[in-house]
Amino acid sequence: MATKTPLTGVNTFESTLGGLTVRGRAHSLSAWFVLALRLMMGFAFLNAGLSKLLGPEPFSAYGYLAFAVPENGGPAVGAFLWMANSAAFMAFVDVAVPFGQIAIGLGLIVGAFVRLAAFFGASMMGMFYLANWDVAHGLINGDFAYLLVFLAVAAFGAGRILGLDRYIENYEVDGEPLVEKYPLLDYVLG
Repeated sequence: MATKTPLTGVNTFESTLGGLTVRGRAHSLSAWFVLALRLMMGFAFLNAGLSKLLGPEPFSAYGYLAFAVPENGGPAVGAFLWMANSAAFMAFVDVAVPFGQIAIGLGLIVGAFVRLAAFFGASMMGMFYLANWDVAHGLINGDFAYLLVFLAVAAFGAGRILGLDRYIENYEVDGEPLVEKYPLLDYVLG
């Protein structure tokens, strides 16, 4: 299979942070890999949310937060125990986790509001990273790796690759593309 070499300036990216500039040039197949990452995380989160929602027993995070997290011994055990012992917070978590995972999964699969979905997915993976605290093989585990995948999906605007964000951004309002009329939408679309 042959790939077409892009025009000069196409598939290049650059960012400056704290005075340090990094530059890169993506391979022409990169879009397919970014799409694969988006779909992989979308199906994983949709499956996780549906299994919690449709499981034989109602989903409850209490047992995990109250017993498994302290056994893991991470740096945020006190916060997770507070969560477990707050009836109001548990009522929220027991609904937010499965429905959040379903919403994140669907957003990623159809490519709509991908940056927003990736932000919440990365936030959830950050919480899982602290809760699952298994650093026997170093500080990098699967939860941390998935957090970085979510950030990459957001950074590369994966919703524009065979996704609805491409069309949502260009939807015209008063003769102007939506994302140009409301530039802050660039933080949730793409």
